Amino acid sequence: MDHTGNSISFRSLVVRESEPGCYTRKIERKMTGELPPGDVLVRVRYSSLNYKDALSASGNRGVTRKYPHTPGIDAAGIVVWSATDSFQSGDEVIVSGFDLGMNTPGGFGQYIRVPATWVLRRPPGLTAEQCMQIGTAGFTAAQSVTALQAAGVGPGAGPVLVTGATGGVGSFAVALLKQCGFTVTAVTGKVQAHPFLRKLGAAAFLSREQAVIGEDRMLLRERWAGVVDTVGGDILATAIKATRYDGTVTCCGNASSGSLPLNVYPFILRGVRLQGIDSARCPLARREAIWQRLTGEWRLPALGEMCRTVALQEVDAYIDRMLQGKLMGRIVINLGEEE
Repeated sequence: MDHTGNSISFRSLVVRESEPGCYTRKIERKMTGELPPGDVLVRVRYSSLNYKDALSASGNRGVTRKYPHTPGIDAAGIVVWSATDSFQSGDEVIVSGFDLGMNTPGGFGQYIRVPATWVLRRPPGLTAEQCMQIGTAGFTAAQSVTALQAAGVGPGAGPVLVTGATGGVGSFAVALLKQCGFTVTAVTGKVQAHPFLRKLGAAAFLSREQAVIGEDRMLLRERWAGVVDTVGGDILATAIKATRYDGTVTCCGNASSGSLPLNVYPFILRGVRLQGIDSARCPLARREAIWQRLTGEWRLPALGEMCRTVALQEVDAYIDRMLQGKLMGRIVINLGEEE
């Protein structure tokens, strides 16, 4: 290995466009010299599967512009080489968001090379695996809860609705809201998931069909003090119409739709706030503050129960299951050893 770490062979999940509109996924052998320029080379120990990764892995050009490509918007590992004094070889770090896994080769490879401004030291008290059990999904859920609290939504204000509750963001949001003292209603199309969500903290449930009852009306009966939405579309629009006066709705995903069929009345008659949640471009200072809460007051005792750790060669099947809406909780990826 040269002093910049450019001669290391490693395994990586590569998505290729085999013919126009047709994408294949395969674990391939790569060299670190093929990685793009960057300040820090990291040996990835763990990653996680997020909905954005599944989109990238299926050829979604809104996420990834060019193929072949390695997804993975999350990575936890050890610095192998650094061009900056901010990090030294052997430092344990996490990288999530920014352009990682979108147009920059991501955490589904055993090595990544990224700008130093994308890198955080691993939060003390959490292992690399635990960091990826949280990952972007847990971080996004924590941002959503932070936004509700900052807007003055407290446990005494009324129930909070969580849509897409069995997904990575949704399940983490259910558990975190419960830990913060909120009463949670979970939206899910999976009746078989009720025991899982009840264990995380859900007190009541709505089916997807129930969640859009009254969608054609201008306003609905006030029900929710706050909403953590991960799906968009009609479910989000209906939730906004049923949000209580001075309530707050956070929006972080589009698993159902990127559209929002809505009128202005919830905003001008009830003062409802719609807060967008973005994790990709979240500034480092805010990231550090959120991670500090996740390792302290917001640390979930049952974090491991929400997650399943799999090997890199197993990820392909879980990508398909995620796109089909058949997953519950978080999928963590163990990148294993060099072979």
